[in-house]
Amino acid sequence: MKTLLRRFGLVLALGASLLAFIALPAPAAQAAEVLLSQGKPATASSTEGDFSARSAVDGDPGTRWSSAFADPQWIQIDLGASAQISRVVLNWEAAYGTAFRIEVSSNAESWTVVHQTATGTGGTQNLAVAGAGRYVRMYGTQRATPYGYSLWEFQVYGTAGADGPGGDAGRLLSYGRPGVASSSQSDQNCWECTPARAFDRDPASRWATSSTTGWTDPGWISVDLGATAQIDKVVLQWDPAYAKSFQIQVSSNGADWTPIYSTTSGTGFKQTLAVSGAGRYVRMYGTQRATPYGYSLWEFQVYGTGGDPIPAPPLPSDPANPPRLVWSDDFDGAAGGKPDSSKWRADPGTGSNGELEYYTDHRNAALDGAGHLVMEARKEVTAGSSCPPDPLSGSTTCQYTSARMNSGATFQFTYGRVEARIKVPKGNGLWPAFWMMGADFLTGRPWPYNGEVDIMEVLGKDVKTAYSTVHAPAYNGGGGIGAPYTLPGNADFSDDFHTWAADWNSRGITYSLDGRTVFSLDKDQVEQTRGPWIFDHPHYMILNLAVGGDWPGPTDAGTPFPSKMLVDYVRVYQ
Repeated sequence: MKTLLRRFGLVLALGASLLAFIALPAPAAQAAEVLLSQGKPATASSTEGDFSARSAVDGDPGTRWSSAFADPQWIQIDLGASAQISRVVLNWEAAYGTAFRIEVSSNAESWTVVHQTATGTGGTQNLAVAGAGRYVRMYGTQRATPYGYSLWEFQVYGTAGADGPGGDAGRLLSYGRPGVASSSQSDQNCWECTPARAFDRDPASRWATSSTTGWTDPGWISVDLGATAQIDKVVLQWDPAYAKSFQIQVSSNGADWTPIYSTTSGTGFKQTLAVSGAGRYVRMYGTQRATPYGYSLWEFQVYGTGGDPIPAPPLPSDPANPPRLVWSDDFDGAAGGKPDSSKWRADPGTGSNGELEYYTDHRNAALDGAGHLVMEARKEVTAGSSCPPDPLSGSTTCQYTSARMNSGATFQFTYGRVEARIKVPKGNGLWPAFWMMGADFLTGRPWPYNGEVDIMEVLGKDVKTAYSTVHAPAYNGGGGIGAPYTLPGNADFSDDFHTWAADWNSRGITYSLDGRTVFSLDKDQVEQTRGPWIFDHPHYMILNLAVGGDWPGPTDAGTPFPSKMLVDYVRVYQ
């Protein structure tokens, strides 16, 4: 019997007439420590109105930072140099964090947790910590109120100049810095593939040489680091149009170049090069293409010390270990009730991939009163709709209806264990699925540049086999990275409920069925053998039951209608 989960919300009436801030003196600093954070540069994941990040480090207890009303959110401070951190004081406004982490970093990319709680109390929290780094951040994962996160003051105490592990060495210097190239492509195959795309730390955007003038040798791209730097590492994430022979060069003036790395046997994909050289400018200079096409890089990253680096947005943190439940739907409710609108929204319209159904506005989705969501495919015509020709009738008016819904408007997240217990239908042309899309799809980024993570797909013509797959610009459609798998004893997936899960973190994705690992993806291996990994950003969940399509094939006279996909629960742990 399932546990009924209830969420209690705290409603706050925020206003000057109702709330008064009482300034509490910061706890006295310990003898050896000093306040390191006041007046230092501060950035945040978001801000509400004029409540900027710098207001939390200005020493004024009457000004504050406030975030957007969503999870997660963060605020970070650049101390200017590595320091030994001994204490953090958080002076919360009424909108505080129930669950949050204090993290430190030497490069604003790789973070170490020095304090973590799921029972934050708000008010003034004086936290003893131990860690070293140049950057310190509060990373909130669960708000105590419907509002955001808000801090009157974020104070960091410690010993200045104490070197932490790695100090400031190996910092990413090229992010956001200006680049130039021998040429750039801008056509239907690679729109606005300018040099800046290689330095944006976005693995789904790329630079490419011009398709009309640049598919020649040599070809090059360079970056201006803003000041002289000592370079110790270069990372190249190649598109299939890679260099067989190339050099990494440095320059003090952008005109006279010195090679610090050279090869005539470039491998493409991801190359991490240990180098040593000094200069303000760094260039990849290609002298022999590996293909008939030009040169193209998803990412060109330069690491070292010095320069004039722009802090890159922090990378998302991995889920806690063990993870905790952060979102769920057990589909409890009266028979005939519709999916919870605070969790799911219908996604009506025609499908893609040659599908034959019209997705209705929740008319084909309902609770059954026994703790299940029923998604039903029916043989019925939708007037005015347009689908591929139906193989049975020849009509281009959609001959079937079904259900598709997603959490895009209500819940987006990065990393976690995503789990659903589902019973699939059997029949030619049926195509049930539980999957995720990159949230930037909702703001206009086209597939597959947003990233797609398929947790479960089953074809009704072969209900003994399930599939888990990922799709990205360098591997998608029939070239997606995935694997088929079966039940022990080659049993039938349509006979009973089964639990599909994806454990997703900064290192990759592990898929499981009923607690048994069926397929694993290692991020580093994918980058070195298939192309860029583009899944380290928010995604949302989708449930749907398609009819027909390029992969499952058409229905036939024996396909049962109505056909039902049953969902017992969906859960996300972080």
